[in-house]
Amino acid sequence: MSVSYPRLAARTLRFTLGVPRNLSVSPDGATVRFVRTPDGVTRTGLLWELAVQSGTEQVLVDPRELLGDGGEELSAAERSRRERSRESAAGIVGYDVDETGRWACFPLSGRLWATHLGTRATRELPTPEGVIDPRLDPTGQRIAYANQGALRIVDVNGQDDRVLVEPESPTQVWGQAEFIAAEEMDRYRGFWWAPDGQSLLVERFDDAAVPTWFVADPANPQRPATEQRYPAAGTTNSDVTLWHVSLDGTRTEISWDREAFEYLGRVSWTKHGDPVVQVLSRDQKHSQILDVDVATGTTAVLRELHDDAWVDLTATPQRMAGGRLLTLEDVDDRTRLLLDGTPLTDDAWQVRSVVGLRPEAVLVTASSEPTEVHVLHVGLDGTITVLTSGQGVHGAVTGGPTTVITRSSLGADGTKVVVVGAGEATSVIASVAEPAPFQPGVTFLRAGERGLSTAVLLPRDHVPGSERLPVLMDPYGGPHAQRVLASSRMFLEAQWLADQGFAVVVADGRGTPGRGSAWERAVLHDFAGVTLQDQVDALAAVAQAYPDDVDTSRVGITGWSYGGYLAALAVLDRPDVFHAAVAGAPVTEWRLYDTCYTERYLGHPDEVPEVYAENSLLPRAPRLERPLLLIHGLADDNVVAAHTLRLSSALLEAGRAHSVLPLSGVTHMTPQEEVAENLKLLQVAFLQEHLGAVPSSSAQG
Repeated sequence: MSVSYPRLAARTLRFTLGVPRNLSVSPDGATVRFVRTPDGVTRTGLLWELAVQSGTEQVLVDPRELLGDGGEELSAAERSRRERSRESAAGIVGYDVDETGRWACFPLSGRLWATHLGTRATRELPTPEGVIDPRLDPTGQRIAYANQGALRIVDVNGQDDRVLVEPESPTQVWGQAEFIAAEEMDRYRGFWWAPDGQSLLVERFDDAAVPTWFVADPANPQRPATEQRYPAAGTTNSDVTLWHVSLDGTRTEISWDREAFEYLGRVSWTKHGDPVVQVLSRDQKHSQILDVDVATGTTAVLRELHDDAWVDLTATPQRMAGGRLLTLEDVDDRTRLLLDGTPLTDDAWQVRSVVGLRPEAVLVTASSEPTEVHVLHVGLDGTITVLTSGQGVHGAVTGGPTTVITRSSLGADGTKVVVVGAGEATSVIASVAEPAPFQPGVTFLRAGERGLSTAVLLPRDHVPGSERLPVLMDPYGGPHAQRVLASSRMFLEAQWLADQGFAVVVADGRGTPGRGSAWERAVLHDFAGVTLQDQVDALAAVAQAYPDDVDTSRVGITGWSYGGYLAALAVLDRPDVFHAAVAGAPVTEWRLYDTCYTERYLGHPDEVPEVYAENSLLPRAPRLERPLLLIHGLADDNVVAAHTLRLSSALLEAGRAHSVLPLSGVTHMTPQEEVAENLKLLQVAFLQEHLGAVPSSSAQG
């Protein structure tokens, strides 16, 4: 009996298991290290090493040999950390290597392990259990790690494990990123070593004033509810401070105007000068990039950033040789690479990330076409060399003369990882991922007057013009997330949905990345109007392009998280266009979502209550006249189940029939095979029933 596509996708973590990840290159460029599972269905990551000159690979660390039959156990703090970073794999999921190239360290099952890279010998260091985010100092002598609210250090030989700083109350935590930083700022670290390894910058957060929420498990009423500090829109954030801490535990607080700049966004400390910190105002319209004097704790402003909508936290500002400051900033509707405030990139490119530094250049990823991502070599004199070619999505890491480039495209299955040494490809790091059971048939088009990036997928056996299919819109649709990219893996599920009897449409509207500052900021104060209108416009354009293949009298919409919000919104606001919806983990009332994300786009609820009312789904409940299926994990600590329950209550009060599917013990992610499989099958059955879809002959379970 063949395995259904939904189960196979869950088993393989959407075909990412077996793909080389967490790539790093040694400073001399001689060695590439990476994490890879032994095959495409095993979740346990192994640490590997590739010699660039010979192209030979070998396993550095196999967690199964270290743990034996005991298996892996994670602390609640580590599980929460992985939930924030959307990490579903096991074994080694991250590691650190010191700048001398002598040592690597990693957490495994809550314990700390160190590998001597010369002898390839790995040993467990005697530390308390519950190790989080261990980091080697640049000189390779000590490891710092977070543990039970404290920051500890230990010598690489396992001697002298001790507390460096520890909390003074149950709500204080040292050395970890607070919830908002990890969930909404893409900052997962809470401490940074000095280049000489003699001190650190350490975050301390205190959740004493953050509201306490209780996430219960209704399926197990004998268990007490889990207490969670959750900073909902308009409420108090964590109190975040930054400290310079010496190895003897003496500390100095880093000072800045914390009343004006509440968020600690980015921190870097390179060998080229003093640390650099980026802070952000609560309304996110103002940001400062600060120089830090660690001896006194004082700061000086290096760059002042302002935007009438919001300032994006992008790549971490950092010093290059000579102390020059490298930043990514929005200038004239483009995210540009700047050196000491002077742009190095031009209007042709939207820079997405900084991937590596060289003495004479910076490697970045950037887009000139929003569906593609390329790697650029940007000289400090402003010369730009494109290192990748073809329609695809590329990434890179670099060290010394070696660059490792990853590529995925529409025409190939999976991800290819190529090692480039001294300007020419030297080897390919193999992927052992499971091959996808089919190749998506994707057609891109620019939809409507705004040229929305739109992908269309029909059943693989569909004969053009043979029948008009019901349409299934499958968006995320919200800010800072892009679905329409030139990568086949992005469309595997969409193709499977199409094979169930639909014309599937995936459209990136305003607010999504890759199109410039004005495009992203169009959603300010207006999620409901802007993002829904773009889906309506994309549908109209597809109907015009495929008049004999799509039936706009049968249109469904499905989505998760923001996509769930958009799906429910669609049938509430535009029943003339959308005829059925499946809304997974939807945000239904923005006052229940977190401060940083929500206030960035909608403002403070006390200052603009009308904006929150206009973007809430709850007042719209009496409008429902189309079939709506709501799905929510009851253990979700990001979009809590109260969102779905409150909308369901409002619908019931209004006498509007709807369906609710609660998922016991499931968080915002649904990695469990059985849950993921049956969840997809139930969603498809609901849509097929209400839209009259008939599976194609190419359909898989």
